Amino acid sequence: MIIASVLLIAFALLLLAVSVSTLYAATYAWWDPGARASTGYPDLDGDDAHSFSLIMPCRHETEEVMRATLQRLLSQSHRELEVLISVGHDDPATTAIARRLAAESPDRVRVAVDDSPVKNKPRQLNSALRQCRNDIVGVFDAESVAAPDLLRNIDNSFRRTGADAVQGAVQLINYRDTWFSLRNCLEYFIWFSSRLHMHARLGFIPLGGNTVFVRRALLEDVGGWDEECLAEDCELGVRLSTMQRRIVVAYSPELVTREETPDTVRALVKQRTRWSLGFMQVYSKGLWRRLPTLRERATAWWTLTQQHLVALTGIAIPLAIVLAIWAKFPLPVTMVTFLPLVTTIATVALEACMFREFGRDHGLPVTARDYAVLALSTPAYQLLLAIAALRAYVKFRGGDFRWEKTAHSGSHLGYLSAEVAR
Repeated sequence: MIIASVLLIAFALLLLAVSVSTLYAATYAWWDPGARASTGYPDLDGDDAHSFSLIMPCRHETEEVMRATLQRLLSQSHRELEVLISVGHDDPATTAIARRLAAESPDRVRVAVDDSPVKNKPRQLNSALRQCRNDIVGVFDAESVAAPDLLRNIDNSFRRTGADAVQGAVQLINYRDTWFSLRNCLEYFIWFSSRLHMHARLGFIPLGGNTVFVRRALLEDVGGWDEECLAEDCELGVRLSTMQRRIVVAYSPELVTREETPDTVRALVKQRTRWSLGFMQVYSKGLWRRLPTLRERATAWWTLTQQHLVALTGIAIPLAIVLAIWAKFPLPVTMVTFLPLVTTIATVALEACMFREFGRDHGLPVTARDYAVLALSTPAYQLLLAIAALRAYVKFRGGDFRWEKTAHSGSHLGYLSAEVAR
């Protein structure tokens, strides 16, 4: 019983550390007014200084989704831009749509066809990169709806900060489509409005794969994106961080790029499996060990492994509680096992406050039902993340790095239409 008690206490303390660190990262930008203020874009000052090549990777997409994304890109208030719609040679339907859309704006839109035998997003990005002509390369996923003034603010950020790369924000908005959509939307809100800014302060930034901008000369010098990595965005961020390149992270609710959540549990698990598998690839590659300071290396280690620890927490907390109740451990041991649950409850309470801010920032109504969904979906959502992490580990050990693409239905476009109507 003594050995079992010691092991249970050690496990509970590990879960507590994971919960506390997750809570701190999630609320980083809210604790310090200075940190919150620093997350915004610099005030617009002066004329546009850069030109943009915007890559729009598409695969098995509908014309409705692609057209909405392209229209927002071509409607930017910054006019010095070109759009490269990147498609695969084995996807004739999407290629036909891309050529039709490009023909409508031949002076500003071109189609880049990837002939690689193995298809994935980084290969499509690199194929398009070879055709880019302008100063800054930006990436927008096929279902991305960009804010009209985004590029002007990105341009200003490059000019005012001397950045090598600028990471803008992405926000999922179809928060009522499924039981997990709300949590998925809140996850993005927390990541881009808080957690990513903590990473910037600590010197290690895992770039996102969308609304990210890099100087073309630098991107070409480092060889573009890693074509074998399923988290090519994170991997690029690791490389630039180890090279001590200046990466600026900026957030403004008015300038987020809006997207949709996966439409089924199966699609969500596949998406998270791909992300987890990509993070495992980045971790095993070991570039993060070249970061110059111990703090940066520790941050990188925590970042690349933390999502799996969080998923473990979702399974382990209920298990620890059951053991504490039914195994009849001494009272002090039982009390220690409940500590991670206390932190989890505190996290959900703070998430409710952040969800209210999410609704306010994006003009979306928040009701008592939404708060109930937020709280009640927590255990099941954590379980899905755990399943995805376990699935990724099995794939990693088996060397299965096939790309499982997330389908886009365009459900976010209805939310945008309702917003315009208001």
